[in-house]
Amino acid sequence: MILDHRFIANFKKYQFLLNQLVSRDIKIKYRRSVLGIFWSFLEPLLTMIVLTIIFSTLFKGFGVSNYPVYLLTGRLIFTFFASGSSAAMRSIRGNASIIKTIYVPKYIYSLAVIISNFVTFILSLVVLLLVMLATNAPFTIYLVLTILPIMVLLVLTIGAGLILATFNVFFRDIEHLYGVFLTLLMYATPIFYPASIVPESWRFIQTLNPLFGIIESCRSVFIFGTIYDPLQLLWPAVSSLIILLTGLFVFYKSQDKFILHI
Repeated sequence: MILDHRFIANFKKYQFLLNQLVSRDIKIKYRRSVLGIFWSFLEPLLTMIVLTIIFSTLFKGFGVSNYPVYLLTGRLIFTFFASGSSAAMRSIRGNASIIKTIYVPKYIYSLAVIISNFVTFILSLVVLLLVMLATNAPFTIYLVLTILPIMVLLVLTIGAGLILATFNVFFRDIEHLYGVFLTLLMYATPIFYPASIVPESWRFIQTLNPLFGIIESCRSVFIFGTIYDPLQLLWPAVSSLIILLTGLFVFYKSQDKFILHI
C-alpha cells in the first residue's frame, strides 16, 4: 500500500519530467534518420511484405486466414515488448551521469523509454489498419476491445523492464543473456507460423507465454472481426500484474544501491 502511494505521488510530481524524457527519447531515436518517424510505418510494412511472400504459401495448408494481418499483428506486439523491455533494461546505466548528479525517482528513466517505444507501437498500428483495409479484413466495433490486450501488453513490458533494469545494474551480462532469451521467445511465440503446427505435447509452453494470449486476442479482432475469448486473456492479465508488482518491489528494494554500481 505504501509502495503504491509513493509510486502515484512521484508519478504526479515528476510527470512533466517524464514527458520531457519521452520526447527526448523519440527525438534521439530518429535524429539521424533521413526518413524520421516515417520509418515506424515503413519498416514493419516492408518486413511484412517480405515474410508474407516467403511464408504465406508455406502455411496456407494450415488454415491461416489473412496471413499479412496475422503476421503483422504478432510482429508488432512482439517488437514492442522486446524493444521496450530491452530499452528499460539499459535505462539506469544509460542515465548514470544524471542519476549521480540530481535526485529523480529512478523508475522514471525506465518508464520513459518504455512509453516512447509504446508511442512508436501505437503509430505502427496505423500500418496494420491500412493492411487490414487492403486485405478486406472486417472493421467492427470490437476493434475498441483491443485496448484491453494492449494495456495488458504495456503492463507486462513495464514489469519486465523494471526487473531487467534492476538486474542489469548488478549483473552486466544480463544484456547478452536477455538478447538470447528474446530470440528463443520469438521462435517460441507463433508470430510468423501458425500455432497449430506445434505438437500437442509442447502447447503448454504457448499457454504459459503471456504474449501468446495477447497476440491471439488481437488477431481475433483484427482478422475475423470477432470478440476474443476473455479466458484467453486471463492468464496474460494475471501474469502481467504479478510481473509488474514483482518489478516494482525489486526495483524499490534495490534502487538505493544503484549509485554504488553504475
